[in-house]
Amino acid sequence: MFTRFHTECVKAADGSAWRYAYQGLVHRAGSLFEESWFEARGENAIVDFKYSASPKLTWWFDHHLSAFMTVKDEERFRRGQMDGSETMRQFFDPAYTSCTGLIAHVAQTKFGMDMVPFRELIYWANIVDGAKYESAKAAVEMAEPAMKLTMVIESAPDEDGESVSKKFIPLLTEMPLQQVLDQPFVQELLGPLLEQHFAVLELIRERAVCERGVIRFDITDQPTEGYNKFIPYYLFPEGTYNVGLSKSSFRTKVSVGTNPWTTKDVGELANIAAICERYGGGGHARVGAISFAVDKEDEARAAVGEIVAELEKSGA
Repeated sequence: MFTRFHTECVKAADGSAWRYAYQGLVHRAGSLFEESWFEARGENAIVDFKYSASPKLTWWFDHHLSAFMTVKDEERFRRGQMDGSETMRQFFDPAYTSCTGLIAHVAQTKFGMDMVPFRELIYWANIVDGAKYESAKAAVEMAEPAMKLTMVIESAPDEDGESVSKKFIPLLTEMPLQQVLDQPFVQELLGPLLEQHFAVLELIRERAVCERGVIRFDITDQPTEGYNKFIPYYLFPEGTYNVGLSKSSFRTKVSVGTNPWTTKDVGELANIAAICERYGGGGHARVGAISFAVDKEDEARAAVGEIVAELEKSGA
């Protein structure tokens, strides 16, 4: 969405030659950014990720409650809004379901971009990022093209050290989702990932327990680069919260979430972002995560115990 916006509303107006390069960002223990990632010439954009105080940052769009790593970062952003220097380049609004939706709104209302060609992309971005699936069955069994693409984007292994996700960005700017899914390289990745998905489903079925409305499981002995976060609610629809412990190649991760289909009143639910922030993580009011170093399983496991106890006491 940002690429199309920048191409149509910034590049076209500028008239200069532009190229786009992409750097994937992940939440991890320690520093999230390296100054070398920012180009000295041209423009730098961060979307759907925490704010950076780098003076080289040009564009920023985010909708997470935990958008700032430090108070000083937030103060710097606020100054740019107050003095008007960044009001047309940096945007933060946690009221938006997806960052795609935020970028689309800004592009349309502030820059006059036509959003009609992107209705499908925005619709599914809001469903995926806002966990607005009609049921856990729809989220886990993944019949829709958007769901299959989401799994490939989240879980496909790198190729020659490069994220496969980068291949999707140009395609998503010009093709409907089904056409992207039909690309040969996507189909090659999809089969093995579906097998892995259902294997993880069975693993979590074996490990997970649900007590006092809180689902918990530990699969750190079976490293995975990611899994479908709706599996716990598919297995335990009565659960209100989920606290999962997993390990990938670069981190030990505590995932904390709220059942999107819970019947509990919103006012009764815990603020997941606030809980995760206490351990150096963050996220949204209903879902968040904490990243520990790969060798810090004990610390992560201790955090899981504390979070589970807190959620159980919250009246789950």
